Amino acid sequence: MAISESTQHTLLSMQKSEITEYYIYSAIAKKVKNPHNKKVIQSIADQEKEHSELWEGYTGVKVKPKRFMIWRYKLLSVILGVTFILRYMERGEDFAQKTYHSIRDEVPDAKRIEHEEEIHEQELLDTLDEERLKYVRSMVLGLNDALVELTGALAGLSFALSDPRLISLSGLITGIAASLSMAASEYLSTKADGRNDALKSSIYTGGAYVIVVAILILPYLLLENTMLSLTLMLASALVIIFLFNYYMSVALNISFKKRFLQMATISMGVAGFSFLVGSLLRMAFGIDV
Repeated sequence: MAISESTQHTLLSMQKSEITEYYIYSAIAKKVKNPHNKKVIQSIADQEKEHSELWEGYTGVKVKPKRFMIWRYKLLSVILGVTFILRYMERGEDFAQKTYHSIRDEVPDAKRIEHEEEIHEQELLDTLDEERLKYVRSMVLGLNDALVELTGALAGLSFALSDPRLISLSGLITGIAASLSMAASEYLSTKADGRNDALKSSIYTGGAYVIVVAILILPYLLLENTMLSLTLMLASALVIIFLFNYYMSVALNISFKKRFLQMATISMGVAGFSFLVGSLLRMAFGIDV
């Protein structure tokens, strides 16, 4: 059966994407230490290579992979984790699914490939076991607590005190004490549950808290204008909430919108209430610092 010119171009494009993904998955698999994860990722890589070779049989053309894309995903997998990158790549398969569907009449093999891309790879990804994802609960605990407590504290201090240096000092003391307290609480809680990873869990909780503290206090250290610092602090809090929830939605394959709105509403609500309390206390006690 003759293949139209537009379908030929589509097949070449898919062939290039498949061989590129083969090299990406293979490169990531080589760096993964967990034997199970290595096997899963290499299995996906081999499947992508098989698909590319199938399309080559139709096009009769050898294509080269996108080298920059391979390098970029290798780097991102180190920073963001293997599970996040692989699931992020699979999200891009939605377009591929539509492409496969559009050429099924001319290319019978497209139906089989579409099924494999949709079902088999997702099943493989669901079996991945990455350490950092085991401690998402600990990171959520640290992030949530830091965002709620510190946005509230800094918002209240921003109106109670007019000096950004004093606000940053007060916030830093509060943040460090709270991060140590949270880490200790997580350690004791995890230990009480009989888990052997209590120390590591507490480090994830305290580490997430400290990172948030550093980011939120930074505007007060760099700027002289208290209200501008407050605005940037709240904007930073929203960015943190957005990025973390986006990461979780991809890595854990869960809903983004609901979790983002929930965290943002709580953090901004506490900050607004604390700002009001700070202004009332300043007027009540006649403080002008």
